[in-house]
Amino acid sequence: MKELLYIEIPTPNLAKVTNWLQSIWQPSAGTKVITPDGIRLQFGSSNGELSVFVWQLQRTTYLKIFQWGERLIPQADRIKQQLVAEIRAVFPQKYPVPPEIEQSPSIFAALAEAYPKTVHFFQKMPNGEYDLNRVYWWEKRWRDSVKNPQQPQEVIFSSSSTNKEREYDLIYIGGALGVIHAAVMAQKGYRVLLVERLPFGRMNREWNISRDEFQSLINLGLFTPQEFESVIAAEYADGFSKFFDAYNPPHLKAAVLHTPKVLNVAIDAEKLLRFCGDKLRQAGGDIWDETEFVRADISDTEVTVKLTHLPTQTSRQATARLLIDAMGTASPIAWQLNGGRAFDSVCPTVGAVIKSGFAPEVWDKKYGDVLNSHGDISRGRQLIWELFPGGNGELTFYLFHYHQVHPDNPGSLLEMYEDFFTILPEYRRCDMEQLVWKKPTFGYIPGHFSTGDRDRTVAFDRLLAIGDAASLQSPLIFTGFGSLVRNLERLTTLLHTALQHDLLTAQHLNQIRAYQSNISVTWLFSKGMMVPTGKTLPPQRINSMLNTFFGLLANEPPEVADTFIKDRTDWFTFTRLALIAARKNPALLVWIVEMAGSKDLIRWLGSYMSFNLDALRNLLMGGWFPSWLKQSQPWLEKKYPGLWLKLLSLNYQLRHAQAVTDLKYEIDRNTISSSS
Repeated sequence: MKELLYIEIPTPNLAKVTNWLQSIWQPSAGTKVITPDGIRLQFGSSNGELSVFVWQLQRTTYLKIFQWGERLIPQADRIKQQLVAEIRAVFPQKYPVPPEIEQSPSIFAALAEAYPKTVHFFQKMPNGEYDLNRVYWWEKRWRDSVKNPQQPQEVIFSSSSTNKEREYDLIYIGGALGVIHAAVMAQKGYRVLLVERLPFGRMNREWNISRDEFQSLINLGLFTPQEFESVIAAEYADGFSKFFDAYNPPHLKAAVLHTPKVLNVAIDAEKLLRFCGDKLRQAGGDIWDETEFVRADISDTEVTVKLTHLPTQTSRQATARLLIDAMGTASPIAWQLNGGRAFDSVCPTVGAVIKSGFAPEVWDKKYGDVLNSHGDISRGRQLIWELFPGGNGELTFYLFHYHQVHPDNPGSLLEMYEDFFTILPEYRRCDMEQLVWKKPTFGYIPGHFSTGDRDRTVAFDRLLAIGDAASLQSPLIFTGFGSLVRNLERLTTLLHTALQHDLLTAQHLNQIRAYQSNISVTWLFSKGMMVPTGKTLPPQRINSMLNTFFGLLANEPPEVADTFIKDRTDWFTFTRLALIAARKNPALLVWIVEMAGSKDLIRWLGSYMSFNLDALRNLLMGGWFPSWLKQSQPWLEKKYPGLWLKLLSLNYQLRHAQAVTDLKYEIDRNTISSSS
């Protein structure tokens, strides 16, 4: 028996495909015999036969052709090509668009026909109607921004100086990641206003992190160790990464990657937000929730923010020295500053927090799934699961995929939710009607492929973007929360310096960014996990790529995977692993070029060159520059504050690179010790 073809047919309607194959399709040769799952094509008793069958998984359909018998069937290639061509014509790739909602009595009624399972299970959630409205609103806003990339909404305007008294030093728009940064700055003595569109403290995502990463919030004085323990919902013993490899060749199958110290601490996100909100208020800050950003007028001396209080639809405004954009993916400020090119990629992410309903044997709640796939490419997406234990026996599930930002295919949360509620029992055995739902978790997590530390605008005069609005995230697991926390000390120190010296022009504020060349160089991994819009790939392609690299990490000392996933990899480790991967899977580079395209490959080569130069710069400067800068601070900061800010930003880049180098030395030393 020999496999001749494996393809995906991008439709969930298995019955329609089966009927077409059995009743309508006419092969160019052979006698068709109906089977329960497809057909057999017979070519005479001595010439063997072809078995064509279909099955359904992940709300899509797959087809395989196997040849029975040892002798070659001369007509096999012609039949295979005919079948593929006709399937592509009859079942083309489609990118569904949610229906327009005008005067429907409820969001449930409006979406019931297009997304029946989504409506059914949101009705079981405590605030399901409100949350489904938010899903719809979030997707519509994202689609509008992607479809009109050349015409971003103008929300930032220049104005003449009024020289009136400013009410605040800092105004933050966005209360999720924004409140963490805002609380630290308030504790430094700044007058802070936080503006949040939702009731403050509500979250549509949960957060996971490791203890060593959260330590930066303790070091900054925002949390005590005891307070940190109080916001931990759960802490699991180990995390797994495993990708479907049933249809991968033997050399591309991979062992489970264990990462016990990656994302292993589940944070009670709403409790953490309330905690930071209390710290902000105690330091004299204000929070205006249920308030929407409308526009900002920026003069030489101040920024005036115009807002709408949603419950009353009344206008409000506030004035400050500086505006911080923490609105995340859909930030109209980020879109305007970057001319419509806010992001190169996105992870449409859906999921839910489930209180109970899983049998004990289905999942041990001491463990988590960091990254997991249970099938191949589905309707132009490689679906990936995350599973994290929460407090009180809860489980948090995410389903996402790496996605090219394309106007014809922006990526759909509603379509993903229909997938989620359909295929959750395939991923983890359960009776969906027995699950007790706490709340949904969803969002668009952006990605920006930086080729240098200046190719993205994160600042305007008296305006600075942070978090997802600045595309501050990990290219591999797209965790904006972890990336912000890891870089919080860097961002707050640089901002504090800029405020002290009134260095609030775009030129100076653009120094306040958390660019890392080692993160920039890893974006090719996420690019290689996307199916380009309009293209059809072999279903097993992305899982083969993932298993190539994660299989290498599984064979390395645990610290190597830990540092890679936490954005701490160094030049030597990255280059060594890339060469091993190329040797293990020579087709890898060809696949990446096919998926990413020559233009992005050239961009990546530029990123890798920057990575090389940063490694060389650290080698030449890392030993002496930090101590020299510290000794020079008394006169340098006073006499040349702009130069001081620039050199301080450079010092943080060197400190990061040196920390990575020191960590690599520890890994190598521990490896030697364990083997001797």
